[in-house]
Amino acid sequence: MRADRLLSLLFLLQTHGRCTAPDLARRLEVSTRTVLRDVEALSAAGVPVWTERGRGGGISLVENWRTDVTGFTTAEARALFSGSSGTGDPQRPAWESAVRKLLAATPATQRAPFARAAERILVEPAGWRSREDRPEHLAPLQEAVFSARRIRLRYRSAGATRVSTRTLDPLGLVAKGGTWYLVAAPTEAGRDWERLFRVDRVAGVDVLDDPVPADLPALPAVWERLREQVERPSKGGVDVRLRVAAADAGMLLRIADAQLLSAPVVQELPSDGDGDERTVEVTATFRALPAARAVLLGLGRLVVVLEPPELVADLVATARDVLATYEPG
Repeated sequence: MRADRLLSLLFLLQTHGRCTAPDLARRLEVSTRTVLRDVEALSAAGVPVWTERGRGGGISLVENWRTDVTGFTTAEARALFSGSSGTGDPQRPAWESAVRKLLAATPATQRAPFARAAERILVEPAGWRSREDRPEHLAPLQEAVFSARRIRLRYRSAGATRVSTRTLDPLGLVAKGGTWYLVAAPTEAGRDWERLFRVDRVAGVDVLDDPVPADLPALPAVWERLREQVERPSKGGVDVRLRVAAADAGMLLRIADAQLLSAPVVQELPSDGDGDERTVEVTATFRALPAARAVLLGLGRLVVVLEPPELVADLVATARDVLATYEPG
């Protein structure tokens, strides 16, 4: 552990130049005293590191001194090539270490654009108000994918009350819209098709010693096919036409987005007078009538449903049921 920390300290000094001891302590997640001890250890090992006290002082390397020790560990290489840099990702520390090594190996004259990109671009894969930064069982699934080993998965499907257990050959992991998915193929005889499993529905996972078959299909092609299956419009869609204030249309579309089968059509309606609020007509296809009800009923009087009549009747009946439930007495 100390050897890794000494290398990290060396790369930080090589990348950023002069740094204060408290700043290095924060980056390395150790105490200032530990940083000073590590500086002494580097100096004793022949690294030309020196400290300057007082205002504007700090710790730095002798000018133009560089080291070629930039080899990646297995964990760093995995994190770098898989792009695992999101907050809460178990590979985040390895990714940060790999980036430090890359910056340290980059000549100082070419380093500024890369450093500026790291400072000015932030990728946050989780959605707003996410209940957790990452699924509980993401780390062992990543290990199974990287080591190409079979898994025993305990999984609760959507709407199911019981957990099922199955043995799978993992092809890979995909992060889409802040949600992690496992792409895997069941190993049972006669079942060679691939499936999607939401990682946040995994109840447990055991990484087995058995290797996955060498002839598994490539992840990008399988993901493309599975994604098309999920996004393909179903026959049970409900075409809805509604009226909403132009100012509220954006909110409506954001709320309804996950329940729509295709892009909605928005058309501005003519105004009846100079002081009237602008309104738009939205035509959209919802996945099913219950999905449309769940979205539109919660918006109350902000939205007026024009078609279909069965949705209007359903909204009226549901609203009456809610009123009867909460009415005094």
